[in-house]
Amino acid sequence: MIRLLKSLLPTFAVVAALATTAACTREGPAERTGRSIDRAGERVRDTVDPPRGPVERMGRSIDRTVN
Repeated sequence: MIRLLKSLLPTFAVVAALATTAACTREGPAERTGRSIDRAGERVRDTVDPPRGPVERMGRSIDRTVN
């Protein structure tokens, strides 16, 4: 019995890791809402404090792409 459990332990570990990874790929409503709030904040920042030059504008664009 113990031998059987020891042989199945790696299989259970792999299945648990795959299930965890698969669960992280879906995007829920809270994540979409959070992203739209973040974008609204960025728009407000750009309105209140617009980029002062092409380099700053490009930097903000890169920040949006990376994040």
